[in-house]
Formats: sequence, structure tokens, C-alpha cells
Amino acid sequence: MSLEPFYDPEKSYEENFQQGPFGAFADQEMSRMPLDIKEPKYDFLGFKVNSPFGIAAGPLINGKFVKASLDKGFDIPVYKTVRTRKHPCHQWPNVLPVDVVGNLKPDTGPVHTKANFEDPLSITNSFGNPSYEPSMWQEDLKSAVAHAKKGQIVSASFEGTRWEGYDEEDYINDWVLGAKLLKETGIHFIEANLSCPNEGTTSLLCYDVSKVEKIVNAIKKEIGSFPLVLKTSYFADEDALQNLVKRVGNIVDGFASINTIQADILDGEGKQALPGEDRLRSGVCGASIKWAGLDMVKKLKKLRKEFGYSYTIIGIGGVTTADDFFEYRDAGADVVMSATGAMWNPYLARDIKERLI
Repeated sequence: MSLEPFYDPEKSYEENFQQGPFGAFADQEMSRMPLDIKEPKYDFLGFKVNSPFGIAAGPLINGKFVKASLDKGFDIPVYKTVRTRKHPCHQWPNVLPVDVVGNLKPDTGPVHTKANFEDPLSITNSFGNPSYEPSMWQEDLKSAVAHAKKGQIVSASFEGTRWEGYDEEDYINDWVLGAKLLKETGIHFIEANLSCPNEGTTSLLCYDVSKVEKIVNAIKKEIGSFPLVLKTSYFADEDALQNLVKRVGNIVDGFASINTIQADILDGEGKQALPGEDRLRSGVCGASIKWAGLDMVKKLKKLRKEFGYSYTIIGIGGVTTADDFFEYRDAGADVVMSATGAMWNPYLARDIKERLI
């Protein structure tokens, strides 16, 4: 079901930040299902939640969006990725519909944009993980956390940055600082976004296991038992995933998979669709990547059993209907999240809760 999206792709990031959210997220009406007034029964990272469903990091760009998502019954919203300093957004457009038939595989090749957002919905999003100063987002997050009702929790995603002049130690320390600043806001768990480009390489950070291990150990030394979840992309290489899980799966509290599948994004004339340097490749999300999210959930469940670990599995990717939610749960996801699907269906949590009762 595609309705007016709560993040408007026709507007810039700044316009959405100042004017949004839109559509049903702007009506300030609260969705209260029977599940919401019962005693929360689902366990997640030591918390009791009304439902094992939330909105993944991405479309909830500030506290207003998070509060609206809570009101609409999304019980585990994740605030969009922040940094330890202000960082600009890529130029508009940031969200475009793409033409993908069936499943998008990592080796599919270039993906072309199309004119309209329509079901089955797949999009590309390219923001560059913009951020305001911590003094702004910390207060914004504190307000969002205070808005959560019984059986609801709030998280935020963050990314360490190799700021100008930083060496390797500075870079790792930036991850630690980000985690420390987030913990101070009162959120319930932290998500480290490893599905971003690795500093100085063309690969994603989650594939650099040695660096991830250093970052995770440094963060955990700072935050202790406070829950830490790692956001990853799709691993086609099962040995690489096994290596990652073996080395950090007993340190972190959960894995959230997947973010997007990267592809070259071209317009109708075969030219780069997103303006600006380093924007030929962009992440694709929505219906065409559901297969990858499900596959990762199954792999993570298998590895959890193999190593005797106890991490939580958060399944993400192509969740646009209640059926998709239950498919993820059947695959082994402890919690399921949606981003694109929730953007265009603000009542997705209600649809799911009607069947969870």
C-alpha cells in the first residue's frame, strides 16, 4: 500500500528536516491497538516491547519524525545516523525510484531510475549521512526518548568519521566518542553503522573485520554493558560473515541486516542519475532487496547456533507488508524493521499488530 510518504522525496533534506514529517505522520493522531494496552510481552535487548517491529535508521531524520513513528505504533524507531560533528547532506535529489524487476543481486549491474514511485517499490537513497552538531541532536534525542510510551524504546544510529587530519587512532576514538554521546541521551540501545563506505577504500566497513573488531572493542570499553547493535550490508561471502560473527558476535548485542545493496544508478539516458562527485554508486532498498535481508537473517541464525552466541537478530530489507514481517520472523529475526515500506505506509505497524494479537 503506497500512501503519501512521511519523508517527501520532492523536497530537500533541509526542507524535510524543518517542515516534516508529512502525510499521516503529520496528523498527530495516535494509533493504539489492543496489543498496545496489554502488558508488553516481547523481549528485546533486555526490554519488554509491545511488538518486535520498528523503523530502521534512515527516514527518521529528527525527533519530530521519531515521535510521529511512536504515535503510529512503531515500537522500536531508530534515529537517522549521526556524527560527532556537523556534516553536510548530499545535494538534492536524495531519493529516486528505480526500475528493478525481481531481485537485485550485488552483481546485477547498473540500475536505472524511473518516473514514479510505485509498487513493488524500490528506491535509491543517497544522503551521505548528514549530521548536525551533537549539542543539537543530543537534545533532540532526549525529547524523542521522553515521548516513548510503555512498551516502546528509541535508538539511534551513528558513524565514526575520519575528519581532516585524523589518523587511525583518531578515527577509532571518534567511534568511541559517538557512542558515548549517544549513551548520554537516554536512548535504549546504540546502532553502529558499519554499512557505510570504509575510510580510504571502495569497500564497506563491515567487510573489514580487523578494523570492525578494533572499533567494537573500543566502543564496548567505553559503554560497558549498554546494548550495541552492528548494522551491516549483505555478505555474499559466507566465510567473511562467519569470520565477522566469530570475532565480534560474543562482544556485541545484536546484528541489524541489511542496509542496502549498492549499484550504479543511471538515468534514462544512461548517465549518472545523482548529481555530484562519488555518487554514481548508491544504495538500493525496498522490495527488490528483501531476498538479501532474509538470507542474512538465516545465516546469522545459523552462525549464532554454531558458535553458541546469544546476539539478537534484527531483520531489515524490503519489508513493505505485514506478510513480509512474518516472513522475516519465520526466517529467524527476533525483531523486524522497515524503512522504505514504512515511509510509504505509515500504518504498517497497525497492519502487523492486527495479526500479532
